[in-house]
Amino acid sequence: MPSSAAFGRSLPRSSEPAPAASVPRIAPAAPAIVCQGVGKTFYYYEHRTTSLRELFRRHLTRRPIHVRRPSFALDGLDFRIDRGESVALIGPNGSGKSTVLRLLAGIYQPTAGEIETHGRIGTVIELGAGFHPELTGAENVQLYAAMLGLGRRDVAARFPGIVEFSGIGDFIGAPVKYYSSGMQARLAFAVTVAVEPDILMLDEVMAVGDQEFRGRCLERLHAFNAAGGTLVLVSHDLEGLSEICPRALWLDGGRVRMDGETGAVVDAYRREVEA
Repeated sequence: MPSSAAFGRSLPRSSEPAPAASVPRIAPAAPAIVCQGVGKTFYYYEHRTTSLRELFRRHLTRRPIHVRRPSFALDGLDFRIDRGESVALIGPNGSGKSTVLRLLAGIYQPTAGEIETHGRIGTVIELGAGFHPELTGAENVQLYAAMLGLGRRDVAARFPGIVEFSGIGDFIGAPVKYYSSGMQARLAFAVTVAVEPDILMLDEVMAVGDQEFRGRCLERLHAFNAAGGTLVLVSHDLEGLSEICPRALWLDGGRVRMDGETGAVVDAYRREVEA
């Protein structure tokens, strides 16, 4: 007589627990930016040794080569921004917003801690940064795009779209030194977005544009975020900030004072300012 094994698996006995149903696991979001214990110290120099003769004299007399004191410091920055997030940095002047952006972009090196970024970074941090005033707008587009990692053929293919979005028109052939601040901001933003970065960092870029330019920027930023791009935005314009960034970091005195939903962070910041 054939054994019971020939009829397939035997049913579990009543005393044996039934196997638990498998629950699908949700994969954690991949990080775009990670800051761990990041610090940055800037110094005010009361005296700088500027010559070999003075260096030798100070060494013999056992006097310090430089006399300096800390003037501003970022301390203990710990935060993570996942891919596809849009995060705003808010706070008063001198709180460290632009410094944080420069650290994330690799322009500054941290004094302490570690910063990890994953993906190509596009930045519009300082108005006109990367633009040569004597070169034309078209020449600066090629130079700026090359700095952001775009090849010559890619620049040529995207050049008409850059000019159209910036609204520069025929002024694209004029030297940048004749551009207004708004024209420079529009051109820098158009080039930065055209390189299709993974992480986009903006420092008050929409504050110098008109209402039409702001509307076009918002549309482009929404499209960028919908495609999975990561946005870090510094802004003093708190109105409608949650429309762009669902999350905000409030910086105060070089530290993260609050991290959370943009509306709640902005309300807490306003109460502090108006108190």
